[in-house]
Amino acid sequence: MQVLIQQAKITDTRSGFHNQIVDILIEDGIIKDIAPSINANADTVVKADGLCVSTGWTDILADYREPGFEHKETIASGLRAAAAGGYTHVLTAPSTNPAVSTKSIVQSLVQKAAGNVVSLHPLGAITQDIEGKNLAEMLDMHAHGAVAFTDGWKPVQNAQLMLKALEYIKSFNGTLVQIPVDSALAAGGLMHEGPESVRLGMAGIPSLSETILLYRDIELLRYTGSRLHVTGISTAEGVEMIRNAKKEGLNITCSVTPYHLVLNDTALGGYSSMYKVMPPIRSEADRQALLAGVADGTIDCIASHHRPQEWDAKTKEYEYAADGMNIQEIAYNLVLQSVGAERVATLFTTARDIFGLGNTNIEKGAVADITLYTASGSQQLDKMQSASANNPFIGTVLQGKVVGIINNKQIHLNQS
Repeated sequence: MQVLIQQAKITDTRSGFHNQIVDILIEDGIIKDIAPSINANADTVVKADGLCVSTGWTDILADYREPGFEHKETIASGLRAAAAGGYTHVLTAPSTNPAVSTKSIVQSLVQKAAGNVVSLHPLGAITQDIEGKNLAEMLDMHAHGAVAFTDGWKPVQNAQLMLKALEYIKSFNGTLVQIPVDSALAAGGLMHEGPESVRLGMAGIPSLSETILLYRDIELLRYTGSRLHVTGISTAEGVEMIRNAKKEGLNITCSVTPYHLVLNDTALGGYSSMYKVMPPIRSEADRQALLAGVADGTIDCIASHHRPQEWDAKTKEYEYAADGMNIQEIAYNLVLQSVGAERVATLFTTARDIFGLGNTNIEKGAVADITLYTASGSQQLDKMQSASANNPFIGTVLQGKVVGIINNKQIHLNQS
C-alpha cells in the first residue's frame, strides 16, 4: 500500500525536515521519500489546507473498561475514539474487572487490540486488584507488555506500600503513575474548594488534597531514586512542587488533562455532572499556573484521562454522579485552544520517551507512525466513536481538526 501526503508541514523537532512543507511517500508502513514534490501513483493521497504531520501522538491513562464494564467502553470503541482523536498509541488504565494486576490479563488486552491501527499499551496495577493492600505482580506484567504501573483512579494511599513499589520497579527501570489525590482530604468533596463551592453550596475538595500526596510521593522518590510520573496535576502549588523537584534532578515527570487547561470551576455553575472529574476542575489562578507550567516545560505532556461513563452514571443528582469525562476525541482541539499550535506536537509526543515506547522520526527509511492534523478550520463533535457520551463539549465548534493517523502499516482518515 502506498500513501502520498501532499504539502504537509513537518512538526518533528528531531527530523531534518522540521518546519518544512514537503510531500511524504509511504510504502508498506515505511517512509520511502520526503521531498518538496513527489509524483507517485499512490493508493491513497492525503491533502488538506494547513496540513501538519507529527510523530504519532500518545495518550496516557485512557479508561477502556473491557473486561467487566463493556457498557462504558470496549477496547474496540476506545481504539476508534483514539484514532478519531489522532492517537497512534494509548496507555490504558487497569480499572477493569478483573483488574489488570496479572500477566495473563496484560497478555489478553494486548492480544485483543492486536492488528489495530492504534497500538494499545496496558498499564498494570501497582497493587493486587487495585485494593491498595499488597503489591501486584509488576515484574511479570512488565515482561509481558505492561509499560508502567498505576492504581489509576484509586491512587496509592499507603506510604509504606508506595515506598515498596518505588523500590521494586528499580530492578527493571520501571515507572509508577500516580494521580495526586489524598482520598481522606478529598472525601465527600464535589468540586474545588473555594469561593465558587461556597457560592454553589457544594462541599469542596481543597488544593491540599493534591499537595499533601504529592509532597509525600516526592519525598519517597527522593529517598528511593526511582521513577514517578504524576498525571492530572491541577493546582498552582502542585506545579511549583514539580518544578522544584525537577530542578533538584529527581526523576519525575507530569501530565495535565485537556479540560484542566481550558476550564475553571465556574463551569460548574449549572450543576452539570458532565464537569464532575477527579482531580476536580480548579480555579482560574490554578488554570493559569498550569498554562505557565506547559509553557516552561514543567508539564511534560497531555493525558486525556478519558473516562467514559454510561448515561445512568451521569444523569442523576450531582452528588451521586460518577466522575469522569469522555474526552479523547477532542483532546487535541482543547489543547490547541489553550496553548496554541507551536506546543501541540511536543505535548502529544513526549510520553513516548517517558514510557519507553521508542521514537520513529519523520525521516526517509523510518517506520510511518504519524498523526495528520490542521490548526486551521474547525471541528464539531456530534457523533462520538466512543461507546459513551459524557462529554460537555458535544455540539460545540472547536478550532483545528485531526485529519488521520498512519501506524502499523494502516491508515485511518477522519471524515471531512
